[in-house]
Amino acid sequence: MSEPSSKRAIPAITFVILTRDEAIHIERAIASAAPVSRHVLVVDSGSTDGTIELARNAGAEVLQNRWINYATQFNWALENLPSDTEWVFRLDADEFLTDRLCGEIAEKLAEVAQTAAGINISRYMNFCRGKVRFGGLFPVRVTRLFRPGKGRCENRWMDEHIVIDGPTIDFSGEIVDDNLKPLSWWIDKHNAYASREVVDLLNREFGFMESDPGTSLQEGSQARKKRWIKDHLYSRMPGGLRALAYFLYRFVIRLGFLDTREGRMFHVLQGFWYRYLVDAKMHEVKAYMDEHQTDVVSAIGAVLKIDVGSGRP
Repeated sequence: MSEPSSKRAIPAITFVILTRDEAIHIERAIASAAPVSRHVLVVDSGSTDGTIELARNAGAEVLQNRWINYATQFNWALENLPSDTEWVFRLDADEFLTDRLCGEIAEKLAEVAQTAAGINISRYMNFCRGKVRFGGLFPVRVTRLFRPGKGRCENRWMDEHIVIDGPTIDFSGEIVDDNLKPLSWWIDKHNAYASREVVDLLNREFGFMESDPGTSLQEGSQARKKRWIKDHLYSRMPGGLRALAYFLYRFVIRLGFLDTREGRMFHVLQGFWYRYLVDAKMHEVKAYMDEHQTDVVSAIGAVLKIDVGSGRP
């Protein structure tokens, strides 16, 4: 995409990208933001694959900070924004902006009313190089662009969202989640995700650490509706059975079986295997508690190797 002629009129946007070993993605992410970015702030948590050098060579400022979880890392980045930042854009390293979104930002952002604190954007996903088309999942509406001081990341171990203090508006442009790493990496990542989700589920039951309630999300937002369903319906179903029910909903009722081969792979792995893995890990932690007559925090540390003793993510 050619550089918009109105770039000088675009408010100063700082793109925040969190990284660890993202050499395969980082240049693409930064390049996709280039037409509309004033700054790109990369916060790295220990890359050893050349990510830092590639990011700096692409024009990004790179800071390093010890990783705890996504929420604490992103909120730390918000405390270290360039002083002239007028808007913040949260971008994952494996995502990129479409030309359509860049054009929309260039044309519209300067005219956004001062009352708007954030902007919602559509996110599509590719899995193993194929687009996920069915299953009722995409596009997801996500709040990724917001004014400094008006947004923060929820204090959760998993399924965190940006919480906006004020009204939001919608843009029609998209970002694309297109991870280029091998399937084995995806499986390892979701194994770790499952452990983090178990922490949130157990915290809901035992209340051992502070957590942002779902009501902190934007009223009427897609994220808040999904959170309500997950907290009030899905979480109350029997473990294991709920994973099967969710998969059948996605694969049959929402026509996931009509998806591309890669899309069908995604529905089976993310819609059933992952959800069942969460339930299996939950069972493992509770069985450890019963067998050793110990508290939930100790059991999480012993079984999942996660330290939640500080009481906060």
